[in-house]
Amino acid sequence: MTIYHIAPRSSWDAAVATGEYRVSTLEQSLDEVGFIHASFADQIAGTADRFYRPAAEAGVRLCVLVIDEDSVRAAGTEIREEAGNGQRFPHIYGPLATDCVTEVREAAFGADGAFRY
Repeated sequence: MTIYHIAPRSSWDAAVATGEYRVSTLEQSLDEVGFIHASFADQIAGTADRFYRPAAEAGVRLCVLVIDEDSVRAAGTEIREEAGNGQRFPHIYGPLATDCVTEVREAAFGADGAFRY
């Protein structure tokens, strides 16, 4: 199965250099939160709008990480589906090995306000 994570591009670029991604969400680390927030495909736009729009409007470049859930588990990192905002979201309980990311998509809010990736 595939899951997704919206990331500041600079955080992803730094992770590539170390081999692991440790950002939970904007300006919060895995160590602070305890897990990395992720989304299913149908949740990406809502997550972006609710949590990432202000950062994007302030000039933060965003990308969407396409994550192979099986690779994450094979690397020994747990993924749990947990409730939040009336939905169930995947949470990654440990560092995300960069080789578990199958694609990195540039992302931004368009002139019409829609999140595109």
